[in-house]
Amino acid sequence: MSGLELPVRAIREQISSAIDLVIQQSRMRDGSRKITHITEVQHLEENTITMQDIFYYQQSGYDENGKSLGRFVSTGLKPNFMEKFAVNGVEIAEDFFAAETADRRAYR
Repeated sequence: MSGLELPVRAIREQISSAIDLVIQQSRMRDGSRKITHITEVQHLEENTITMQDIFYYQQSGYDENGKSLGRFVSTGLKPNFMEKFAVNGVEIAEDFFAAETADRRAYR
């Protein structure tokens, strides 16, 4: 599509319809890299692509070696793309996105 002059809205519509998830990785103070947000791209509202966090990394501190400690926390919101998963045979337990269930899963 090079050479075409597309309006900004058309480009944003293409992006919002093509991408389901954004995975954000950040460098922590200890130098390690962690996935800090798993965010769903929802849709286009006016000229803004709306997004909602599904999981985020909650840092709880550092261990005795200075390594970052934390866990993934669910926002409790179920993503809209679950139907796509079901059509493709991917099964996820109903409570996977529940805030209290995901909060119990600790990751380092």
